[in-house]
Amino acid sequence: MNEARADRVNKGWSATLAVLLIGTGGWIDRARGAPITFNTALPVAKGEFIAREQVVVNQSGDDPSGLDRDRRSQAAVTVLGYGATGRLALFGVLPYFDNELDVVVGGRRVTRSASGFGDLTLFGRYTLVQRDWPGRNFRVAPFAGVKAPTGDDDERDALGPLPPSVQLGSGSWDPLVGVVATYQTLDYQVDTQLSYQANNKANSFEAGDVARLDGSMQYRLWPQTLTTGLPDFLYGVIEANLVHQGKDRINGSTDPNSGGTRLFLTPGIQYVSKRWIVEGTVQIPVLQDLNGTALENDYIARFSIRFNF
Repeated sequence: MNEARADRVNKGWSATLAVLLIGTGGWIDRARGAPITFNTALPVAKGEFIAREQVVVNQSGDDPSGLDRDRRSQAAVTVLGYGATGRLALFGVLPYFDNELDVVVGGRRVTRSASGFGDLTLFGRYTLVQRDWPGRNFRVAPFAGVKAPTGDDDERDALGPLPPSVQLGSGSWDPLVGVVATYQTLDYQVDTQLSYQANNKANSFEAGDVARLDGSMQYRLWPQTLTTGLPDFLYGVIEANLVHQGKDRINGSTDPNSGGTRLFLTPGIQYVSKRWIVEGTVQIPVLQDLNGTALENDYIARFSIRFNF
C-alpha cells in the first residue's frame, strides 16, 4: 500500500472511543476498535455527539469473614459525549443500579437491596499530544472531572441503613484526574491509562481513594486483508486492569477489612461497523491482595453498544 492510499484509508477509519470505570466512545468518520473498560486518547470530532449503553454485571461471593456474604450488582450505564473542539471532548456518565447483598444476620440469611440511579460523573478530556503518520497515529490526552452525589446514599430496609456496598450513591463530591495514551495502526491499537479518584466523606463514611493502571490491545481479526471501501471489522481485545483502593473510614476510624489491590485480565471481542460497535468482555481477577475480610470479586461482565450522531 503506497503512502497516499494508506493516508486515505487511515483518515476514513479514524475513530475515538472514550471509556471510564464503566467508559464511553465516539467516531470521527467511522468506528474503530478501542478499550472496553477504560479511556482512549483518540479525539472526538468537533460538533459530534456520541452515545453508549453498557450493561455491567459485578459478582462478588468469596467471603473470608464467615458471614457467607454474596453481593450482586447489575448496572445499565448511559454515556453521552460531545466534541466541543477538535481537541476537547466533554462526557457525562449516569448508571442505573440494581444492587443486592445476601448476608447472615442473627442466624438467618437475608437479602438487602436497592435499585435506582447512581452518581453522575462529568469529565473533560483534552488532546495534548497529536502525531499523525500514514497508516498510524499517536495521542496523549489528560482528563479531569468530578463524580456528583446524584444517587441516593441513605437507603434503608427493615434492618436499618443499608451498607455502603448496597447504596446507590456515595453522597460525596469526588474529583478524578488521569492521562491516557493511544497508538493506533491499521491492524491494531494499544492504549494505556493512569487515573486517580479521591473519595470524600459523607454521612460519617469515606471510601478509600482509587488508583488505576490499565492497558489494552485491540487486534483486527477480520477481514485479514484490507481492500478498498469500508467493510465492517471484528476485533479481538485483551486488557489488564490494576486497581488499588485505600481503606475506608467509618466515623473517623479506619476499617481494616476494606481496600486492597486487584489485578484483572480482561479478554473481549468487538464488532465494528461504520456507525456503531457491539462489544463484550469479562474481567477475570488473577490477583486479589485485599485487607482483612474484604469481599473478593468473582467476575465483572460487560456488554455494550456504541453509536454516533
